[in-house]
Amino acid sequence: MAGPEEHEAGTMTSAMLAALAHPLRRRMLRMLSHRQSARGADFVDELGVPSNSISFHIRTLARAGFLAEAPELARDRRDRVWVLVPGTYNVGVPSAPVADAELGSAVLQALASEHQELLARSLSWVEEYASGRTTELNGAFARHRIMLTEDQFEQAMRGIEGAIRDADEASHATPDNLLAWEIDIIAASERI
Repeated sequence: MAGPEEHEAGTMTSAMLAALAHPLRRRMLRMLSHRQSARGADFVDELGVPSNSISFHIRTLARAGFLAEAPELARDRRDRVWVLVPGTYNVGVPSAPVADAELGSAVLQALASEHQELLARSLSWVEEYASGRTTELNGAFARHRIMLTEDQFEQAMRGIEGAIRDADEASHATPDNLLAWEIDIIAASERI
């Protein structure tokens, strides 16, 4: 969500930042990314939250531009099915600074906390995998150190994000045995 400036990436609006600031809405987006589509009742069942609360949060995510209604997936005219709106967003970059610095900081802190949880889950699995106690592939933990200019780094990040988009698009053609994978990429230069 924050990183090198990209031609395809947009800067989050204040509405997007506000939507992501709420932990339930981040959980809803994560759930939807695993399922491809969901109805309000699916959110209620999976997240254990009352339907009136889910309806409010769906509307907030839709107004922010994260969700869209998919009538082609509905069973009838009253059925409302929701999908993620594709896109990559930055909290802010020098050419398009963050819309609300305080809110942007809160969102970054929340995303960093979730990243730490993902790292902890990955590390617990890596210990089992590296010791041979499991052979099931459930994650990855790798570190690479490379020397690049800022332009080369931006190009590398665009390539990584393109590879992830390509893999995601290919997975829709073969829905059998799919697993939901959370992929966080963190990079830091020696200057920070």
